[in-house]
Amino acid sequence: VQLQASGGGLVQAGGSLRLSCAASGRTFSNYAVTWFRQAPGKEREFVGGISWTGDSTRYADSVKGRFTISRDNAKNTVYLQMNKLKPEDTAVYYCAADVRYFGNYDMNYWGKGTLVTVSS
Repeated sequence: VQLQASGGGLVQAGGSLRLSCAASGRTFSNYAVTWFRQAPGKEREFVGGISWTGDSTRYADSVKGRFTISRDNAKNTVYLQMNKLKPEDTAVYYCAADVRYFGNYDMNYWGKGTLVTVSS
């Protein structure tokens, strides 16, 4: 499966952005999807993930209550709604997919990232 994240940009602290992860190539509903991010000079970190049907999600503590992941399998797309953004949310955001699981694990398929910059 091929993945492409989009929707990044510059936003002020307290603002919102919605990222999209569009998939192509295979039956999207066979894949759980996880979002990761990597800030400049830091290691990649888990943000959150969603199950194959969308009935289960999990989030990193740092984003819990502010970020929401959803999916539309008819559109082969997963969304990351980010609210109450903070400067420390600045990073390149990546979506990844795997048939086995979602969460803070090694993933089989990765998309190119999209940059989110939050100004103070």
